[in-house]
Amino acid sequence: MKIIIKNITFSLFTAFIFIFQTYASDYNLPDFTKLVEDNSSSIVNISTVRKSANKKNQGSAPQVPNDELNEFLKKFFGDKGFNNPDKRPPRRSQSMGSGFIYSSDGYVITNHHVIADASQIIVKLNDKRELDAELIGSDPSSDIALLKIKARNLKPVKVGDSQKLKVGQWVLAIGSPFGFESTVTAGIVSAIGRSLPNDSYVPFIQTDVAINPGNSGGPLFNLDGEVVGINAQIYSRSGGFMGLSFAIPMDVASNVLKQLKKNGKVSRGWLGVYIQEVTNNLAKSFGMKKPSGALISKIIPDGPASKADLKVGDIILTFDGKKIKSSSSLPPIVGNTKVGKNVKIEILRNGEKKTIRFKVMELPAQQVSRKTIDQSKPKTKKVLGMRISNLSEKEKKSVGKDGIYGIRVIEITGNPASDAGLLKNDIIYQISGTDIKSIEHFSKLLKNMKKGDFAPLLVRRSQGNSIYLAIKIE
Repeated sequence: MKIIIKNITFSLFTAFIFIFQTYASDYNLPDFTKLVEDNSSSIVNISTVRKSANKKNQGSAPQVPNDELNEFLKKFFGDKGFNNPDKRPPRRSQSMGSGFIYSSDGYVITNHHVIADASQIIVKLNDKRELDAELIGSDPSSDIALLKIKARNLKPVKVGDSQKLKVGQWVLAIGSPFGFESTVTAGIVSAIGRSLPNDSYVPFIQTDVAINPGNSGGPLFNLDGEVVGINAQIYSRSGGFMGLSFAIPMDVASNVLKQLKKNGKVSRGWLGVYIQEVTNNLAKSFGMKKPSGALISKIIPDGPASKADLKVGDIILTFDGKKIKSSSSLPPIVGNTKVGKNVKIEILRNGEKKTIRFKVMELPAQQVSRKTIDQSKPKTKKVLGMRISNLSEKEKKSVGKDGIYGIRVIEITGNPASDAGLLKNDIIYQISGTDIKSIEHFSKLLKNMKKGDFAPLLVRRSQGNSIYLAIKIE
């Protein structure tokens, strides 16, 4: 009897496995082969030429910064963190990113960070042709760049509606991770409208599609073979894929691309307020049933909001008819609103709803002019194995004293900064006891120092703590 029961159990188990496999094969798991075949010719590889001010007397093997590489890959794809510190002539970097053909007349889309600071951009087509690309325009805020190549017989991608995406939906990416061209990875949409730090104007599509360095700028497809996003960022503690990938929605990208194509720059709407999230406790204090909207914590002097009937403590519930579910959803909505448009803003003030009429103004300092790459003015400076920049006005107010503010570390490119223990986003206040006013002032101070000596740097980390680091002057 026991044997019979075991046989019956085994048979039922076998039948279940067969049915499950059949069901999974026929109904649950999509076949991507036709999608890939139809779109492979529309995917391109992006490489660049950059001038390098690398150090002499180093070995030829790439020197990989430790913490900086991991930090860099959290935000950017490509191999910028692998720069060879040898001083050598400008050379083509290795597969900095991906892109795709946007139109048959030669427009190509990629990420801004893929082509940033490049003196030459090379687009490699699926048929192995390599063509120099013209930079039509680039927008750092949305991380989108529009290129133009001279070529015939180009097949553009089909653009889909990213607003129709749903969590759990299958998506597919094609790109060149680590230089391996035409690599296909698939997964599902994990979340939509995801807000990331320092990326206020992009409600990202979060997926679990395997994305690695080199995928940046490549397309994200739905099952209909339509591009619904541009792969842009990953979150990682190791520098590699950890299941968290982020893409720019095509509905956001399309608006940016239209402006870049027409004007070479992007204009964004501006409200002129600082906002914060409405927590559960705050919602209770304002008499709200549940948290929603964006709470105004500060109104920028002489900004658009200061000239309208908006006040600190107002909770913005809707903007131009669009519901504000959280504070992170407001910036992209305002930014994508046409400058000069008159809109209605619904607010909650003292427990009562009120409608405000508001004219959208242009966000300052967001213009990226149409120009050749060689004519663009660098906003940063590379020195001592790091790339530095001046602090923003907001940063100056928060950390400055008596007109002395310091400089920010944008990127670690090699030694001696790497050996000193400097990290991305460090703020350097002093060198050898002298306060630093700007990157120009810092460079001037270095010229008066003896090469080979070590100089103490007073540095503030993102956590707010200050430390001294010793850097070798070269």
